[in-house]
Amino acid sequence: MLSSWSHGEDAALWSIDERRIGILTVDFITPIVDDPRKFGEIAAANALSDVFAMGGRPLVALNVVGFPTSREPLETLQEILSGGASKIAEAGAILAGGHSVQDPEPKYGLVVFGEVEKGREWRVDGARDGDALILTKPLGVGIAATAIKAGLLPHEHEERAARSMSMLNDWRKCGLGEDLLPAIHACTDVTGFGLAGHALDMLGGGMSLDVRADRLPILDGVREMAAMGLIPAGLYLNREHSGGRVEWALDAGARDPLINDIIYDPETSGGLLLAVERDAADGTADALGKIFPGAARIGEFHRGDGGLRVI
Repeated sequence: MLSSWSHGEDAALWSIDERRIGILTVDFITPIVDDPRKFGEIAAANALSDVFAMGGRPLVALNVVGFPTSREPLETLQEILSGGASKIAEAGAILAGGHSVQDPEPKYGLVVFGEVEKGREWRVDGARDGDALILTKPLGVGIAATAIKAGLLPHEHEERAARSMSMLNDWRKCGLGEDLLPAIHACTDVTGFGLAGHALDMLGGGMSLDVRADRLPILDGVREMAAMGLIPAGLYLNREHSGGRVEWALDAGARDPLINDIIYDPETSGGLLLAVERDAADGTADALGKIFPGAARIGEFHRGDGGLRVI
């Protein structure tokens, strides 16, 4: 085995042969939107993201399903599975079956197997002094989902949040070439532990991180919903877990107090966080921006004590 739990790796890695590394992951979620097909798309994109976050390509997927057939029509389940299958096909992988159980609350996700060329794999904690941090999707999905459940998020903002979550983190489509790929030193995706928690996972080897509050891409409507107090419970848990390693510049919180909520927001199918060599950062962000409209250079790594500072 090539990966462990020590730095929150996104999937299991092992050597297949002299040139191939296997990637294996599993992820499933409860409904985050009302539309069953869109839920299936989001859950599949969320699971497939782990393979993309390790530099790999998905090859085979298995459905993981919990569903209450006693009170929900099978047509709803068919829509969920159809949404998931469409994202598996979009990723270039094969759907090869799966397993289902009776469950009072619907749940759906995938087991995904993929591969990456040896020496091309991305790990969570490979950032180097001077690297830039790039985020590919806007933040605020957890707050948006809370507002959706309360019926308070405007429809156009709900649609944008759903599009962001169902978008594959397939960085391969943006045409990163041999001039840029070697400059990517580490990667993870932003999911349940929020931006702060997953960024902190990247701080191995005596690294610290400065994040620019004014550069963080945020979904439309999220600031307004957060100001109304529509905060998911997981946000408070994330702040309790990670807040001790987060420092605020004296004026950062005063400039934008809602950022203190948004950086801890539990995301579903959030964007990739990439540590990129400084000289290649702008080119990488521009390339990623071709398929990820919210892609932004949001911070810098430097030698330090393993903390995150919001500036």
